[in-house]
Amino acid sequence: MKYLQFLLLLSSSFFYAQDIRSVQLFNPQTNDETAVIGFNEKLILRFDDLSNSSTVYRYTIKHLDRNWQDDGLFFTEYANGSLNGLIDQLQYSFNTLQPYTNYTLTFPNDKIQPKISGNFELIVYYDSPEKPLFTKRFSVVEDGANLALNISRTLDSRNKQLNQRVEVQAIGSNSSMTSNLNSLSLNVIQNNNWKTAIFNQKPSSTLGNKVLFQQMNLAFPGNNEFYYFDNKNMSQPFDMVAQTESIDGINYTYLHPVWAFPLNYQYQPDVNGAFYFRRNDLGIERNAEREADYSWVYFALDSDKTDKEIFVLGGFNDFTPSKENQMFYDETARKYLAKIYLKQGFYNYILATKNPDGSLNLGEINGNFWQTENLYQAFLYYQPFGRNYDGLLGYGEFRTPVR
Repeated sequence: MKYLQFLLLLSSSFFYAQDIRSVQLFNPQTNDETAVIGFNEKLILRFDDLSNSSTVYRYTIKHLDRNWQDDGLFFTEYANGSLNGLIDQLQYSFNTLQPYTNYTLTFPNDKIQPKISGNFELIVYYDSPEKPLFTKRFSVVEDGANLALNISRTLDSRNKQLNQRVEVQAIGSNSSMTSNLNSLSLNVIQNNNWKTAIFNQKPSSTLGNKVLFQQMNLAFPGNNEFYYFDNKNMSQPFDMVAQTESIDGINYTYLHPVWAFPLNYQYQPDVNGAFYFRRNDLGIERNAEREADYSWVYFALDSDKTDKEIFVLGGFNDFTPSKENQMFYDETARKYLAKIYLKQGFYNYILATKNPDGSLNLGEINGNFWQTENLYQAFLYYQPFGRNYDGLLGYGEFRTPVR
């Protein structure tokens, strides 16, 4: 394949471009990327340092408002314990071509504990939290309301891209919700992607102890099911992998090309943009935390050239477009191509274009269909009189198909 040979020539200039990789923050009870916990639950943070050092990193947390902006609270107002803690639980990679150090943090712990609900930012750094290595969002929810979501098909002649409507019903577990209606607001996101968020929706009506959110603007593009690949076994091609090889101690994974602009919806089970690290050798499941290897993964899209920028996005890069995940057009192969250095495992991804205003269109390349199964997540915030922060009163999600 000529286009694969062309891509190989470019690999060296990007290798080791970033030391910190494969960041995950998840709730082990649900085993997904939804970083939402109650006061008695834990989150697990994992990441790799490709420098293969034994550096001890630090972390702290910061409370944010319902729109993920700084709310000006002091640390002692939202947390108990020390201002920062150490991430000193580490293990070195074993039996991998790419050496790395894997770090794990279980949080909250005896060093730092959130004492109020709401949105938080976990900040990991070396010298100073003002110069973070990375940040991850998480939320702490009270047991103040139960949220039920319903998704339906919607038709909007003014905007045909908006074709899944969300309705939310909140039932308070006590009087906190119904006695503070004016302070309530709802945020809804799709597939753990805060870049799709609809913020600050106010109650549309009440029915006894129920608060309803039935706004017509609570609507999202259905987009399409995520593409996927599985390179848990890098000695031979597997799901959606066309070819694998190792050259000079570096792994390469070449995916089958996908097609742009599908005309019809076709059901394909997915994990709504999530990713899971795995290594399986001849049927033997390895410890992916320290034994999963790294590979240059080559993505390919069969398409004529367009004037749009195209990006490979998913939970693995927080749906954030960058030069690292941007596709470029190969005139000879008549394909858009991209390569990303990833830890082996199972990945969902989507191909997005950027609109003139900088927003992302997740359906222009993949297609946009009302039948698509998406994960919708609703966050109910409140700030009653006398309180100086946005608390998270309730959280709910919806995973079933649209009818």
